[in-house]
Amino acid sequence: MKTKKTNAMRILEEKNINYTAHEYDSKGFMSGTEVAGKVGFANERVFKTLVTQGEKEYYVFILPSDAELSLKKAAKLAGEKNIHMINPNDLKKVTGYIKGGCSPVGMRKEYKTFIHDSALNQETILVSGGALGCQVEIEPKTLIENFDIQAEDIIQ
Repeated sequence: MKTKKTNAMRILEEKNINYTAHEYDSKGFMSGTEVAGKVGFANERVFKTLVTQGEKEYYVFILPSDAELSLKKAAKLAGEKNIHMINPNDLKKVTGYIKGGCSPVGMRKEYKTFIHDSALNQETILVSGGALGCQVEIEPKTLIENFDIQAEDIIQ
C-alpha cells in the first residue's frame, strides 16, 4: 500500500524530522484504542490529539489513546477558568483536520499545545498523520522540541 502524503508529513519532511508512516483500514472515526489495535502498538504509545476551547483561545492536548483528559488540569495549564472540548463540527474550521485525523502537526494556526509527560518514557510514539487511517511514529522529544509542545501531567 502506497502511503499518501499528508500535510503533516510534508511539514515533518521540510523540518528534516524522521518519522515512520503507519497506515490502517479506517471506515471513519475510530477511538484511540481501536487505532492502537489496528496499528499493533500498545495504547501508551499511540497518542490522540484533542482540541479544546477556553474563554479566549483554543488549546491542543496530546495524550495516550486509553487516557482521559483532565479538564481541570488542562484549564489550569492554559491559564483559563474553564476549558471544554471543541464542538466536533468546528474542528475542520479551527484546525484544518477532521475528527479522527487531527494531527498536532500542521494545524491552520499554532495553538498552545501540551503532551502527557508519559510520552517521554517512550522511545517513539504515534500521533495522527493528518488523515483517517494514517499515523506517524516519531520520537517524542523531537516532536516536543520542533513544535513548541509542553510535556505535563494532563490526564485524570
